[in-house]
Amino acid sequence: MGKELKNIAKDLIRKNKKVQLIYAFNGTGKTRLSRAFKEEIVPSSQDDEADVDVEKSRDKFLYYNAFTEDLFYWDNDLLNDIEPKLKIQSNTFTDWILRERGDTDIVKNFQRYTSDKLMPLFHENDVIIAGKKTGEKTYPEVTFSFETGSESSGILKISKGEERNFIWSVFYTLLQEVTSILEQPDPAKRDDSKFDKLEYVFIDDPVSSLDDTHLIELAVDLADLIKRSYYFEGRGLRFVITTHSPLFYNVLHNELNNDLKNPLVGKSPRWLYKRDQSEKHRLVKNIDETFELFSSNDHPFSYHLFLLSEIREAIKNKQVRKYHFSFMRNILEKTATFLGYPRWEDLLIKTADGSPDPFSNRILNLASHSAHAGEEITDIEEKDKENLEALVNHLFRTYGFKKQELQ
Repeated sequence: MGKELKNIAKDLIRKNKKVQLIYAFNGTGKTRLSRAFKEEIVPSSQDDEADVDVEKSRDKFLYYNAFTEDLFYWDNDLLNDIEPKLKIQSNTFTDWILRERGDTDIVKNFQRYTSDKLMPLFHENDVIIAGKKTGEKTYPEVTFSFETGSESSGILKISKGEERNFIWSVFYTLLQEVTSILEQPDPAKRDDSKFDKLEYVFIDDPVSSLDDTHLIELAVDLADLIKRSYYFEGRGLRFVITTHSPLFYNVLHNELNNDLKNPLVGKSPRWLYKRDQSEKHRLVKNIDETFELFSSNDHPFSYHLFLLSEIREAIKNKQVRKYHFSFMRNILEKTATFLGYPRWEDLLIKTADGSPDPFSNRILNLASHSAHAGEEITDIEEKDKENLEALVNHLFRTYGFKKQELQ
């Protein structure tokens, strides 16, 4: 039986694991799950929804998702020829980390996932109340330049991908500071009391703009931070991570299957992390808008087999949508690369003269540029569905795919 997202969130909380990793397609409801999860930890009655969540909910719950990115926006006054600035909505989230840790670690983390030549510069203002300076500082904007030795590009606007990496770097630097503070299990001995009540960190897809190399680096870094964070006998900081990236999921899955011993001999706990402190899942949205959470602790999934099983299930239930053709093209591209074919079209069903079937090619090109799976509701012609089924059967017959559903 499918469940509402609030019930999925309750199930995750009841498991009380140090870290829970969830794979789901785009459009399945990962961001909505983060909101439902937050509602279970900090209900709206305790949190003014008109304010920024990371400010009001931070006592118990921190999350990174699309709403976090909304804290940052560009000031593009091209009419008055003003240099582009990334504005930061007023919040204690950035002010606190910059005040406590400075910008060095943010810059270092950002450059690790982009370029060591790309330099962010935070601009600070005095906090003024009733016309008087309070002695506090706020950081309302940041500019970027490309520094190469003694030369500078001047102020420039970074790409959307670089912007997302920057926002993640701010959040990740905050996580480094938080976990460092909470390493001391006795609240009375901590350097700061701001996070004494923090229970959960929810991270939703921080990898949408990373290449594979940086994606793997981020996954390894994040897994190491989580494993080293304090958690003992069910007490400590807990994490939930959701992603649509099979590579990110699989790297994290592997990293979380490795135990981590406490490097301080004789200190408690003996193990900073044991693999049974984690659980891995796959989130699925049903046709009736309910959801199911499947455990996948045994091993990372084979993505191409997973996609094939999704397509076969859609054909069986007569629920084929345009995004299933996108899945098929993804499978063909990876299979062609693996087998050494120069073009994925070479794997298609052949016509009588030995050339790829033009109809299959046309359908795949038409459907492979669609938007998120959850936004695709366009009906497919019966001939298209028959063609997809024939293509699936052709792959099984010709290239030796195992005829079994993904477990």
